[in-house]
Amino acid sequence: MTIRTLAGAGVSALLVASVATLSLSHGAAPAVATARVDPKDAKAAADCAADAQRMLAKKQWDKAVKLAEEAVGLNGQDAGYRALLGAAYLRAGRFASAEQAYHDVMTLQPDNGRAALNLALAQIGTGKWDEARVTLDSHAATIAPADRGLAIALAGDPAGAVEVLTVAARSAEADAKTRQNLALAYAMAGRWADARALVSVDLDAGAVDARLGEWASFVRPRSASDQVASLLGVTPVVDPGQPVALALAGTVPVTTAEKVDAFMPGRADPAVEAAVVADAAQPEEPAVAMVPAVPAAPAPALPAPARVIAAQPAGYKIASAPAPRRTAAPAAAVRMPAKGDWFVQIGAYQNAAVARDGWGRAARRLPVLARLNPNGATATVKGASVYRLSVGGFARGDAVTLCRGLRARGAPCFVRGGVGEQIAAWHKSAATRTAKVAPRAKGAQLASR
Repeated sequence: MTIRTLAGAGVSALLVASVATLSLSHGAAPAVATARVDPKDAKAAADCAADAQRMLAKKQWDKAVKLAEEAVGLNGQDAGYRALLGAAYLRAGRFASAEQAYHDVMTLQPDNGRAALNLALAQIGTGKWDEARVTLDSHAATIAPADRGLAIALAGDPAGAVEVLTVAARSAEADAKTRQNLALAYAMAGRWADARALVSVDLDAGAVDARLGEWASFVRPRSASDQVASLLGVTPVVDPGQPVALALAGTVPVTTAEKVDAFMPGRADPAVEAAVVADAAQPEEPAVAMVPAVPAAPAPALPAPARVIAAQPAGYKIASAPAPRRTAAPAAAVRMPAKGDWFVQIGAYQNAAVARDGWGRAARRLPVLARLNPNGATATVKGASVYRLSVGGFARGDAVTLCRGLRARGAPCFVRGGVGEQIAAWHKSAATRTAKVAPRAKGAQLASR
């Protein structure tokens, strides 16, 4: 089975493998067994699973889902059947149901690295980036670094992905997939010169431009499911949820009443979201979304690409990358955002400490943020506490422009009204400390002890 992917073999290769090897688990003792299965049901389940695999091979996703559901209904204690069901849901574009199926697999087989990776992808597809990162961290020992690194990038942490993939690319076992995943992580982090140099290792000059052209669209998703769907070559659909009858004892099935926002908990204003999308469709992108009154600090110099794969076997060469063309910022100073009631939500995190790290990454992508105040608000979403990170108190047009600038650099965001935001505690503390340090007068001397 072939999956179109923008990153070479990438994450999708492991998804294919998880389907291809399902039959190996059948007949083996399940990790958790609560009831004996009637021999007739066991045989019928095996037949349904085999038929489901054939439907997957024929790309008949709906038929594969139905047959896999029958297999699980007949033998719900077989982790292989539930993994098959999860794979069928993913290929059918039903990410919420896939998440539930892979949760069940992990209950039966806690050390199943393939299921853990696919669970993280399903969580990413439903906008649960924080949960996906927790899944990837918890199962780091059982997920191949090349796949885990790219999944981390898809979960909204391209800087963390670069760290993981750089180590993997330096190992003696590194292959083209590892290098291309690292190159895509570079692109998602906005490091296009490094991405071009690394892509050039495995592709000829003509193919390099084509690959980077694909990635230019890939790094600007319009919804949470876009990137995962693109990697799998599927179309997301309205998911009715996994049938309640298939839920594993002790787990909570996904229901149709559960709604997931485009990128993160919160609610975008539909009219303003349309304006952001319309702006993003314009062919010309400004150098920055808004220019602050005080010039932003220059971006740090990119590291030499050669060091990324310095440990690669002899014979690999890094093609020198031409300097990226930069658009000069307007010479005239541009006003700061006008005051208003609109906010740009940048992310929803487990706590304020994690949000602070997210703010730092966003400010590196769009330097104007460094001149603005990060806002935070704690909320409860589906029983879990999240910390909503935003910037705002802007006029609608300025909020739209700022969000457009973030999306142009691969960062998710949306525009909404206020929900009780306050200046982030860490930012308020830093401002207080700065105010308390009075500048020393010129020529003043410290008293000797």
